[in-house]
Parts: sequence; C-alpha cells; structure tokens
Amino acid sequence: MSKAADLANLIGNINAGGGGVNRNVVINGAMNVAQRGTSTTGLGADGTSYNTVDRFQFTVSGTAGRFTMSQDSSAPSGFSKSLKFDCTTADTSIASGELLMLSQLIEGQNVQHFAKGTSDAKPFAVSFYVKGNASATYVAELYDGDNNRCVSKTFSVTTDWTRIELSMGADTTGAFDNDNAVSLYFNIWLHGGSNYTGGTLNTSWNAVTQANRAVGISSLFDSTDRTFFLTGVQVEAGQNATEFEHEPIERTLAKCKRYYHFYGGSSYAHFPSLGQGNSSSINWNHELPVEMRNTPTLATSGDWRVQDTYGGSYYTLSSISISSGDSTTKLVRGSATTSSAIGTDIGRILAYGDSSARWAYSAEL
Repeated sequence: MSKAADLANLIGNINAGGGGVNRNVVINGAMNVAQRGTSTTGLGADGTSYNTVDRFQFTVSGTAGRFTMSQDSSAPSGFSKSLKFDCTTADTSIASGELLMLSQLIEGQNVQHFAKGTSDAKPFAVSFYVKGNASATYVAELYDGDNNRCVSKTFSVTTDWTRIELSMGADTTGAFDNDNAVSLYFNIWLHGGSNYTGGTLNTSWNAVTQANRAVGISSLFDSTDRTFFLTGVQVEAGQNATEFEHEPIERTLAKCKRYYHFYGGSSYAHFPSLGQGNSSSINWNHELPVEMRNTPTLATSGDWRVQDTYGGSYYTLSSISISSGDSTTKLVRGSATTSSAIGTDIGRILAYGDSSARWAYSAEL
C-alpha cells in the first residue's frame, strides 16, 4: 500500500469515527511477546489453550491432527516475528465436528467505540500478514460472544508474505457489554468439519449458524508439509484497513501482563515478595507490576523455597495458593506450606537452583 493510499484510508476511517492512535484492539499483533516460551510441540488434543505467543489462543476439537506452535523469525518487511503453525501429524479424514481455530479474545470495554448495536455502528476493518508452504484458503471471523453474531471472510495463503485486508462491515444489532469479560473474538479457522463448513459462508453480520462459519477452507492437517505463518494482526474501526500500528515493546508487554505474567526462568530467580513464617506455613503479599484483568489464578512448577532468614536454611514450598486479591487486582495475598517449621521469621522466596521453575499469574479471558 502506498503512503498516499494509506493516508486516504486513515482519513476515511477518521471520518467514519475510527482512526487515530490506539486504533488496533488486538494486543501483540506483531507477535513480539512470548512469555510462555517460543515453541510447543505435540499440540492438537481437544481443548483450548494459550501457548507461546501471548494473547493468541487456539481451540481444537475431534481431530487426530497434531501441530507445533512457535514464535518464528520469518516475517514481512517491518516486522521481526510471526506465529507459526506446523503440522506434524496429518488428518485427512475429517469428521463433522472437527475444528482448529486460532483466536484472540477482546474485552468488551475495549470495543465500545465500534458502537455496535446502535444506528451509529462503525464498520470493522481487519488486516494481517500470512504465508505458508503452499497455496491454501482459510477463514477470518469476527464473533460477537455477547449476542451470538458473527461475520466471516475467506483469504488466500501463498508461499510469499501477503497482506490481507478485509472489510467486515458494521452491525446495528446487539451491543457489546461494557465490562472486562470477552465480547469480541478474532478467529482464524484452520481446519473444520461439515458442522462448520457445510453451509453458505456468512459474509455479513448475522446470528450464528454453525455450518456457515468456515465454508471453503483448506485444512492445516492435510499434510505434514503444511505450515501457516501469521503476523501484523489489526482490528480497527473504519471501512478500510490502515498500516499496522507498531508500538513500543514495553507497552505491548504491559498489555500482555494484564492477562499473564510469570517469575522464574533462571536458577535462584527471586519472587518479588517476602514470606512471613508461621510454624509450617508462610503467608505473602505481592503488589503486581500491572493491574490484571481480574483476580488471577496461580500456577507454580519447579522447586520454590523460602529462606527463613538471610543466610539461613531453605525450606521447600508446596500447596502454594492465592487466598485473596483486592478490588483492583493490584495486590494479591497467598499462602504455602513448608517442608519444616520456620518459626515466625520473614524470608525470601526463590527458585532453588531450578531454571525451569515458574510462578505464573493468569487472568486470561
């Protein structure tokens, strides 16, 4: 796209009520942040999961296909990272209920400016960059989870990086809830059975008919040679897609940490809180680096210990849990049991020589 054309699109979007800064409601669309890791193999069992690149979730149902998901260095000009799917086990006998879908879930309070469900509703412009190992066709979908409405458009993948620009239209039916729960889903359909592909593609906003959601798609699982790369994902208000809105990495990282962040990853990594001992248990308070979406859940792995005093003995922690969070989800309180009584001392908490240890908070949608 030329600079003149992009400027014209931006002006057009501003006139339509969109445009300006902070116009992209997708977080980490450039695939720069991957707190959970850069590669996960053997994926494809039924369920929904976040792996590798932050804020991008996949959903799988019914397939025997398997894939590796990774943050990759292949990227179009102006980008350095992409999200890659690599089929490792094919599934060419597709049952009716099978699906593989990549999604980003977006809070209702972040999409109020689309004025969906009103006479002033603004159109959705969707854009992203894709490539693969061969020609393929997939479907991009916007799904309104508050009102069970959606719109879908096909797009083509080639062996070269291609920018996809899709105008998804406005929807005067069904307003988004103004809260911190999910309202808008950005979905890419990579595999689907007849339950989702057996009808007529839903190319304008309508009540959901499952068979119309992913009509005409290829399958990521049609060959173990199949790959799919994605980056530069943007969803904005306006009739026309504009140039991707790059932002400083620290801003993207802070946005991602609203939903997930962790401590650990190196030997003797410190958890930024002290434990107050009480017999065979400790309590701790932790002020979070950013306000999370809601009170997070806690998952720990590896060897976490408390040192009862500086230079004192180390005691293994178990049954680590959050006991409460304040109304702004900025402060959490928790407790853990210890392998031995530690009196009433205050001690530091750390991953005891375990570089694989993780202490992770999640408030994902």
